[in-house]
Formats: sequence, structure tokens, C-alpha cells
Amino acid sequence: MVHRSPRPAATDITARLRDAITRGRLMPNERLIEADLAGQYRVNRAHIRTALAMLDQEGLVVREKNRGARVRAVSDAEALEIAGTRLVLEVMVARQAAERAGAADRKALREIESEMRAAVGAEDYSRFSQLNGALHRKIQRIAGNATASRILDTLKSHLVRLQYRVILLPGRPQSSLAEHRAIVDALCKGDADAAEAAMRRHLESFTHLLTQAIAASQHGGF
Repeated sequence: MVHRSPRPAATDITARLRDAITRGRLMPNERLIEADLAGQYRVNRAHIRTALAMLDQEGLVVREKNRGARVRAVSDAEALEIAGTRLVLEVMVARQAAERAGAADRKALREIESEMRAAVGAEDYSRFSQLNGALHRKIQRIAGNATASRILDTLKSHLVRLQYRVILLPGRPQSSLAEHRAIVDALCKGDADAAEAAMRRHLESFTHLLTQAIAASQHGGF
């Protein structure tokens, strides 16, 4: 049997729905009605059906027999499991990136870091969050580990909504900027040990703050 890749239109709508879920425009447990989505995104229902099937495989959507699809909610415990798994993979990827980074890569990393610094200075935390993601994706591309990147992309798609809560904690943008600067410094020096250590410190800090944010939400703080 020949495996057929999704058609471009289906791939595009999958990306758009994924973005809507990870950015909170489609909320956890929200029903995903094919006819409504087809009208909203101006595509046919077949493309919506294909996109929902792909997002079901990624764990972002749950399809239930005779009940349609809904956005899958991530439990607090699962969120912390995802954060821990992400840490292990990103530490490995940081080491690989340090070993592979060339002059063009180092220049690109410095440019993203500079933009992050400007975003924090302007208190544009939405922009800072976007650049944060861009920096991590750039590190993944430099590392060249396609398997790790594929897994990380899926893991991080579950964490985006919680990341926004963490980045808004008092002082977090500034500390996050310093953590990213340490990662970039190590990568630009080609120091794999330092890159691994800096990435570990950054993600351990994130996981600690995520734990605090979850605890606060359980007590009405978020």
C-alpha cells in the first residue's frame, strides 16, 4: 500500500489549527466542529478532517466516536512530565549544536539574542516569548537531530499556554534573558559542556517556575 503525504491545503490548515490551540484561541476541551471550522478557515471539511486526524496523532486533539473532536486538555501532572522530558532532550540538543555551530549560525544566534534583549527593554513580552521559541528552534536546527526536533516540537506545543503564564511572573523576562544569553555565549564559543550546563539551568528554572504557577492556579492565584 502506498503512503500518501497530506495535501498542501490539509498541511496548511493543520498548522493553523495547531497554532490556534497552542496560543489558546481554541481552549482545552473545546469542541471542534468540522462544519464550523471549515467555514471559519475557508477550506473544505475533508481538509479539516485530515487536519484533526493529524493533530490527534500529535496529542493535541481527541477524537471520540459519535462525539466528534475536542481540544485535549493537559493535566498539571502531565505538564510537569512534559517539561522534564523536554529538559533531557534540549540539554542533549544544546551539546550537539555547540559541536556543529558555524559562523553563520553564531551570527544568527546573536541576532536573536539581541532582539530578545530589545523586547525585554520594551516590555514586549509577547514578542519576547516568540523570540524565545525562535531561539530554541534555531538551536534544534543547528544540532541537526531530526528525531529530537520532531519530539520536542510535539512536547512544546503542549506547553505554550503555560509558558505565557511563566513569562509573566515578576522578574522572569529578565532572568530568562540572562539564561538565554549564557546559552548563546556557550554555543558561540563551541563549548559543549557549558552549553549543556546553561540549557539545563535554564530549563530547571522554567520547570521550577512552572511548578509554582500550577500550584498558584490550584489556589486561585492564576
